[in-house]
Amino acid sequence: MSSTTKPQGFSTESGSRRADRIRLLAQPAAVVVLVGAVLVWAFTRNNDAIEAESINAGVLLTKTGEHLLITAVVAAIVTGIAVPLGVLLTRSWARPVAPLFIAIANIGQAAPALGVLVLFFLWTEWEGLWCAALPIAFYSLLPVLRNTITGIESVDPALVDAGRGIGMSSSGVLFRIELPLAVPLVLAGLRTALVLAVGTATLAFFVNGGGLGELVDTGYKLNRVPVLVVGAVLAVGLALIVDWIGAVLEEYLGPKGLA
Repeated sequence: MSSTTKPQGFSTESGSRRADRIRLLAQPAAVVVLVGAVLVWAFTRNNDAIEAESINAGVLLTKTGEHLLITAVVAAIVTGIAVPLGVLLTRSWARPVAPLFIAIANIGQAAPALGVLVLFFLWTEWEGLWCAALPIAFYSLLPVLRNTITGIESVDPALVDAGRGIGMSSSGVLFRIELPLAVPLVLAGLRTALVLAVGTATLAFFVNGGGLGELVDTGYKLNRVPVLVVGAVLAVGLALIVDWIGAVLEEYLGPKGLA
């Protein structure tokens, strides 16, 4: 009985890993095909003067770069705040206030993204990159914060006790046991946060933050479907690529023993 069960488990595991690898290869390939096809269509059609102002390499590269910059700044802010805060909230002395911080982060994500963006603009009277990045980071904070707390609290207490039993300090237990084992959940939260950030960054144009949302808005307001389609497809492609990068990080940065 055992001799037949073991190969089946091995086959299932191998099949699952093979499917994951195929997906990791297929997703960026699909994005390249989709975005490439739309760009070829947009550049080879007879665009009028208004469409040509938006559908050209310089504008598309600039708007994509602005979108990526917003996403990168949001990623740095979210990681720099949510991970250390999540770690602190798992310490015994801070656990009573953890629900308060989770509730605040939940408000940020539950509120409409455009509302958070506009209210921050009205409050600060800022505009540009930081006026877009800070409220988007607040909107994207919850998945990383929640997953950091959940990941650390899910570590087997026996492993923590074993670490302390061999003379590890509290910081040693944290950095050598708790955080490494929490990495998969933290990365999953970061992946979700970045996809949220890419999608929400299309609203950055409301506060002069740039990004691909400007193309979508221009195409809609001027009734230029090609401009709208190019902006939307580039935003979708960027979100899929960011999601793919997150999947790659989860695959190769997680503890190997958990694969």
